[in-house]
Amino acid sequence: MATVKKQSSEADDFKRYVKNFWKIFGFGFLGIILFFLLASWGVFGHMPDFKQLEDPSYNVATEIISSDGQTLGKFYLENRTPVKFADLPQNLVDALVATEDERFYEHSGIDARGTLRAIFTLGSSGGASTITQQLAKNLFHKRSRNPIMAVVQKAKEWIISTKLERQYTKDEIIAMYLNTVDFTRNAVGIRSASKTYFGKEPKNLKVEEAAVIVGMLKNPSLYNPVSTSEKRRKLIYDRRNVVLGQMVKNGKLSEAEKNKLVGPEIKTNYKPESHKEGIATYFREYLRGFMDKWVKDNPSKDGEQYDIYRDGLKIYVTIDARMQAYAEEAVESHLANLQEEFNIQQKTNKNAPFVNISQAETDRILERAMKNSERWRIMKNDDKSEEQIKASFKVKTDMTIFTWKGEKDTVMTPLDSIRYYKHFLQSGMMSMVPQTGEVKAWVGGINYKHFQYDHVGQGARQVGSTFKPFVYATAIEQLHMSPCDTIIDEPFYMPQGKYGIDAPWNPQNSNNQFRGAVTLKQALAGSINTVSAKLIDKVGPKAVVDMAKNLGVSSKIPEQPAIALGAVEITVSDMVAAYSTFANQGVYIKPRLISKITDKNGVTLYEPKVETHEVVNKEIAYAVIKLLEGVTETGSGARLKWGGGGGTGYNRMTGYPYKIINPIAGKTGTTQNQSDGWFVGMVPNLCTGVWVGNEDRSAHFKGLIYGQGATMALPIWGIYMRKIYDDDQMVYKVSEKPFERPANLSIKVDCWKPPVNDTIAKDSTALPTDEF
Repeated sequence: MATVKKQSSEADDFKRYVKNFWKIFGFGFLGIILFFLLASWGVFGHMPDFKQLEDPSYNVATEIISSDGQTLGKFYLENRTPVKFADLPQNLVDALVATEDERFYEHSGIDARGTLRAIFTLGSSGGASTITQQLAKNLFHKRSRNPIMAVVQKAKEWIISTKLERQYTKDEIIAMYLNTVDFTRNAVGIRSASKTYFGKEPKNLKVEEAAVIVGMLKNPSLYNPVSTSEKRRKLIYDRRNVVLGQMVKNGKLSEAEKNKLVGPEIKTNYKPESHKEGIATYFREYLRGFMDKWVKDNPSKDGEQYDIYRDGLKIYVTIDARMQAYAEEAVESHLANLQEEFNIQQKTNKNAPFVNISQAETDRILERAMKNSERWRIMKNDDKSEEQIKASFKVKTDMTIFTWKGEKDTVMTPLDSIRYYKHFLQSGMMSMVPQTGEVKAWVGGINYKHFQYDHVGQGARQVGSTFKPFVYATAIEQLHMSPCDTIIDEPFYMPQGKYGIDAPWNPQNSNNQFRGAVTLKQALAGSINTVSAKLIDKVGPKAVVDMAKNLGVSSKIPEQPAIALGAVEITVSDMVAAYSTFANQGVYIKPRLISKITDKNGVTLYEPKVETHEVVNKEIAYAVIKLLEGVTETGSGARLKWGGGGGTGYNRMTGYPYKIINPIAGKTGTTQNQSDGWFVGMVPNLCTGVWVGNEDRSAHFKGLIYGQGATMALPIWGIYMRKIYDDDQMVYKVSEKPFERPANLSIKVDCWKPPVNDTIAKDSTALPTDEF
């Protein structure tokens, strides 16, 4: 009897245990459901709604896109430019799925098998997060260190993951995930990572490169491929090979293919995307200023101001990436060599790089530079006295300086560094299509990181003889002259009081010689000062000023006769636009930098209007073109037609063969004391202006051999155009044809052209110069 009671009691206890187990399980199950419901209702914190899932709010960089479809740069807080799944290579997708989520195409956001495996192995078999869960985490929250909140966040992550799976396709989820990953070193998203670490678009990634990027997902800092530590390099190498092994395991790569890829060292092409580095840096900074104003004047439909650092705008610009690269290469290749000659000449100058100025004038230049420096600004904000600040400029400091052979670490005083940087020749260069106003290249200086002043848009410099065509154009229009009309080159005298001058004016030619009767074409080719003086005397300074203003020159020009020789400060941008008017048959077109601006969805927000007005008729414009052709036929621009080693001037030093035999209309310019060298040159559908000089006008070459525009600026134009003509892949085709001749031309333009003298062609010192 006792045995029966005992068995009955044990059976009751078992039933009670079972009943309690199911109660606990049921309450636990209901509790979990309630927990997830509360999380989904936002009780434990904000949960994204349908609209947020449709348009996740992460920072997207504004992208600057060239006319030939290349990314010139970005404006960003996070360097992120989203890509679509179609822009991803299959090898990257295969590597991602094989390594991060093998059953990605089988589950619905949560991998139950992976989760259970992670629970039972306490995580030793790997994490359980799916790609979708990782996307949810990247989009909407950061992991909390609080264990309880971490559990809450995990639940929210699961809920978001299931919503994402219902909202998007698997392919879209992969693209979104790769767009949200921070790959460090200012590379957020797959496109920035691909461009930064391998210098290419994602679609062009090789299998081994895709494996490196997928390997970074585990820990972007630890497995960063540009690390130089030997220990880290070994970790990165092994991690890449793990990814390749996973691809083999999942049938996405053969064993033989893997064996070819696991051996070689990782090769990168590290190109950090920085505001101060890369292509078209000066243009991008100019564009930033434009955009800062544009967003204030053009709010969105809801009245909010666009944020160029977050809203993913796309700015389609007129710059051609190839032409921009060639322009920068031309500036660098010429000035790096010219700088050597400048430095040689300064070795005997005790006040280098300043020439013929007093110590007081030198001190004023250096003090002005100190007060404009970042050091001065910071110390002034820290309430340091002027004496303390000046004293700091005389203390030796570790610094990195610019050289044409790369940055160099050195020790010098900040004051010495100011004088060092004053040695450097600077340049401004712009190319424009005369018929449309589209700016194709913009080089504001030699290195934006170290020299941030823009010599295209900001810097107005004296233009010297490049101003003379405006005088000739006025004379042709008002006096009905032609390039073939004769004028006497002889001593010229203008009395005091005429046109308001306060002293007699007696301009001299650069060689102090007079040639007698010459045509206007010969006079401009030889840049004869007395002829320009005679012409402005006949038409009056006001008429020339009016002509320059109509040609788009925005600088203030004094109504003085001396402007005929170029005593005027004008920007490179204005000079190129003015010259372009003649190539565009007398119609001025304002330079245009932007084609359109769109939002991140491709909706057009802005398309600029072309601003034009007629300045002179077609015949006068063509007559000026023929005058300017004379400069490159027999004048200071003739060296453009010659070849490499047998060329003259600086062309002989570099050995760079221009050999541009098609018609070129252009003009060199040199200002007093060789402080500024210019060349503005045109072919029918491209006008390019180049200025070269030191930051301070008191720093300059001592003589005309190296200090004239034909030596300082013209070679940059020649190198640039030669590169363009040699590139068969150019999207924009630069013309090699003659300028269009107006029908029934009534102005005589076909003058006798003397042959180029062989002696002159081989001796740069015998060439016509254009001194101010």
